[in-house]
Amino acid sequence: MPGYDLHTHSTFSDGTATPAENVALARERGLEGIAVTDHDTMDGWGEALAAASDSDLRIVPGVELSAEHDGASLHVLGYWVDPTHEGLRSELRRLHDTRFRRGEMIVEKLQALGHDISFERVRRIAGDDLIARPHIAQAMVETGIVATERDAFDSYISDDGPAYVPKHALAPVNALALIRDAGGACVLAHPGMWRGADSVPDALIEEMAAGGMAGIEVDHPDQDEDQRARYRVLAERLGLVATGASDCHGARYDFRLGSETTPSVLVDELRRRASP
Repeated sequence: MPGYDLHTHSTFSDGTATPAENVALARERGLEGIAVTDHDTMDGWGEALAAASDSDLRIVPGVELSAEHDGASLHVLGYWVDPTHEGLRSELRRLHDTRFRRGEMIVEKLQALGHDISFERVRRIAGDDLIARPHIAQAMVETGIVATERDAFDSYISDDGPAYVPKHALAPVNALALIRDAGGACVLAHPGMWRGADSVPDALIEEMAAGGMAGIEVDHPDQDEDQRARYRVLAERLGLVATGASDCHGARYDFRLGSETTPSVLVDELRRRASP
């Protein structure tokens, strides 16, 4: 399977596989490389690099940075950022702390709705890493509130759900500026999944492209063919690199690593566009 999977998650955020396990799966499936893009943390880079060190698999260090537009979550991917950049490190620390309190508040809302769910269980599921909504969804399934994690999002914790709590994250253009200042290349993640199934407004994508955004995630398992065609045209018009990635979360989405990929020539172009 040629190409790079430029969007993967591990146990350092809300994935179920370790970085080393993702590397092993990528090698098994014949990928050329994978990006390590956990939510709001760079902590998984070292394990992935070590696991791939005795192979030809290339690791693209990255992060999926939380942003917010018009009261709804929006994610931007930053590749090859400088892990010592103090501005980026400061924002990641702030987001980590915000995620903890946000998790508490979501659980409090669920309890107020009459559901028996413990924040301590959510913390145990998350382990030592940051708390994300899939951890809460897993706890909801375990306690019988819902049948599946998808049901948890659809009925309670999606951006417009009764237990939703906003992140108070950066505006997308500010997240873009931070990634560029840290020497990275910025790509807008799954633009067809804003507010659940809405599309990120074209005007915002155009503003980010004008601000130096390098690419847009076109081929994503949760974007249909019409969406992909639309974003491919938009990428061409705005001069953006059209990427493909699985957004793999391990068992949460049936180990779909490598289901969508980006050709190596486009990965090289993204690397070229990273800020000096």
